[in-house]
Amino acid sequence: MNLPFSNNLPINKLASTFGNVSATYKFYWLIALIELVEEGNLDIPKKKIFSRMISNSWYTINYFHISFGKQDNLQIAVEKILNEENLTVDEKKSKLDYCIENSNNKETINQLLHFDKNVPHWFLSSWFPKINNETDNQQKSRIYSDSQLFLNDSLYALHKDFIRINPIWVSYLNSNAKVLKDYSYWNLALFLQNRNPNVPDIPNKLIKPAIRNGLTKQTNEYWKPVFKELGSINCIFTNTKLYFDEKNYALDHFIPYAFVSHDLIWNLLPIEKKFNASKSDKLPLFENYFDKFYELQKIAFEINKHYNSKSKYMDEFLTIIPNINEFEKDKFSSTIQPLLTIASNNGFSFMNN
Repeated sequence: MNLPFSNNLPINKLASTFGNVSATYKFYWLIALIELVEEGNLDIPKKKIFSRMISNSWYTINYFHISFGKQDNLQIAVEKILNEENLTVDEKKSKLDYCIENSNNKETINQLLHFDKNVPHWFLSSWFPKINNETDNQQKSRIYSDSQLFLNDSLYALHKDFIRINPIWVSYLNSNAKVLKDYSYWNLALFLQNRNPNVPDIPNKLIKPAIRNGLTKQTNEYWKPVFKELGSINCIFTNTKLYFDEKNYALDHFIPYAFVSHDLIWNLLPIEKKFNASKSDKLPLFENYFDKFYELQKIAFEINKHYNSKSKYMDEFLTIIPNINEFEKDKFSSTIQPLLTIASNNGFSFMNN
């Protein structure tokens, strides 16, 4: 993916900022900067950018449990601020922006200001590479002074508490904002995928969806015939009898949505509504629940195949079984068990029972 061309700007400098990265801060710094320029900010307090970096990574870290790496300061800051502030793991971004930027909590302020040690000036190192035997501190001092003169057409000027966007870049940033953010997220997805090789669908875990898709179609088109055929379904977790007309159930993900990031039918099942409210994104223990889950899925599969073998839901099963004529337990198990293990390794906790 390439950045939009410009005749009078050093686009190659901007593109090369992601050429050698060992942490996520450069991606989130640029995304935050572009968002704030879109909002009309040209002199931008550093604290505002740092707060935006936190809010933009909040959902990815806290809800989807994506690992940024043990030494990534952004992940460390997000996790500490979550513990310090009265915020939820899936808090609205607008509330996060306001609360973090205006927080008086000493730990939160320290976490934000920690980024000032390296983030703002190292991002400009493509414009101001190290020279001769220059130390890191000497380079940092030079980047600050030279950027204030907009030497080398630098993207912004660095000051103690704020940055000033170079006027020659403003039009480019505004007119290409979406492409620049997509470019940043694309490179971020590649970076995180290398650190989470077994985690599915990294790109869709970088931004909190505006609205989660409902499961009404799956309920009415796939599970309703099962209820009709069986009369009732036993909840695999509580053994409560579930009835379609009584609506005492909820369609839920066996492996949490926050990990798989999809609504494929092979991971969905009706469970007791009250239990669903408390289950949240906890993982079911494989040894306790897989057999019951498999048997229910097999029965539902056979009923739906009998009534409509060409249903789109049959195709969804082809992602885990070789053909729809055989619903093999070992094939199903070899998909479910590793996903539970990986989810656990990435910070999802198991149910108590």
